[in-house]
Amino acid sequence: MAEDTEDALRPMNRQRLHEQVLERLRAYVAEGGLKAGDRLPTERDLAQRLGISRASVKQAIVVLEVQGLVEVRQGGGMCLLRDSLDTEPVERLVERRRRLPDVLDAREALETKLAELAAERRTDDDLFALQQALHWMEDEIESGRHGAEGDRRFHAAVTAAAHSPLLAEFMRSIADQITESREESLRQPGRPRRSLAQHQRILDAIAERRPRAAAAAMRRHVRTVAQVRLLNWNPDEAP
Repeated sequence: MAEDTEDALRPMNRQRLHEQVLERLRAYVAEGGLKAGDRLPTERDLAQRLGISRASVKQAIVVLEVQGLVEVRQGGGMCLLRDSLDTEPVERLVERRRRLPDVLDAREALETKLAELAAERRTDDDLFALQQALHWMEDEIESGRHGAEGDRRFHAAVTAAAHSPLLAEFMRSIADQITESREESLRQPGRPRRSLAQHQRILDAIAERRPRAAAAAMRRHVRTVAQVRLLNWNPDEAP
């Protein structure tokens, strides 16, 4: 197995370096049987073993970070966050990066108002649905998942509690884009528990019938959702 992993990191030619680095790292993880939590060679070590510049290695690592596949730690080390490095095509990442800001703008505008209305109009049944969604997300996180289904249920419960058919229709019209932004956010390190805590603050404001506080809590939450590695990535910075 050691020979297989060493072969995966043999020196490489100068064509399509960015893609080749990703391919070599994927092979290194697969052939070495590495799993989530295992460490990868440092950026400097990879550059030396592959026979290329650190800039080329760094660009590939950023793509892996953006997709939540690795975490770069202080001192230059890298840790696997999943059991493989199955990346999505860079072209798809670029397209998602292009549309994500618009989706987040729409979410902030719509969901801030929905939270405000929910605080004004919610019923006891609405409050129960919000609490159940929060428990669902907490259970998911406790079991090692990101909490995506609980997150979806919570935001759907806020929308229902607002009792605004037209705003609900607007939310349904961008449901796929919202799912995409949710998954992007929840794959950030430490984000699931942070989102859960923010949901609790939104729920508290809605339960206490404080519209302005609910709107402010939702605005802060959506702006946290916008803090993703993908939006800091510049695909044009290829070495």
